[in-house]
Amino acid sequence: MSQARTNARKAAVQALYQWQMTGQNLSAIEMQFLEEERLRDAQKSYFNELFHGIPKSLDVIDETLMQFVDRPVEAIDPVERAILRIGVYELMNRLDMPYRVVLNESINLAKCFGADGSHRYVNGILDKVAQQKRAVEIQAKNRKASDASG
Repeated sequence: MSQARTNARKAAVQALYQWQMTGQNLSAIEMQFLEEERLRDAQKSYFNELFHGIPKSLDVIDETLMQFVDRPVEAIDPVERAILRIGVYELMNRLDMPYRVVLNESINLAKCFGADGSHRYVNGILDKVAQQKRAVEIQAKNRKASDASG
């Protein structure tokens, strides 16, 4: 996975966090990120997809999360909420990306931005989402693994 895409995710976490906390206009936040050159080393098109795609799909993303979290989505720590929303978005909309990559990237984001141990929480929830949304991919991977060992 490219560093530019990883940087796009990092910027998206920060931008989504700002949006969640302030309710500010998406375009205003994006303009601020561009002006401050916070997207300099990021894949801008991917940042754009995440930052605009997640608010557009928020109802579906949060409905998915509600099946697996132990509290209302709005009660989840805002940093973790932004990371989980990115992970769910990618699991549902970026089938070109292996689910393991989505989980690993999300865990790394939680280690980078979240509280101590939040990566375990993020991993636990996104793993359950992946079992539901990427069942075919996971079964194929498991079959391949058992064929190789058999």
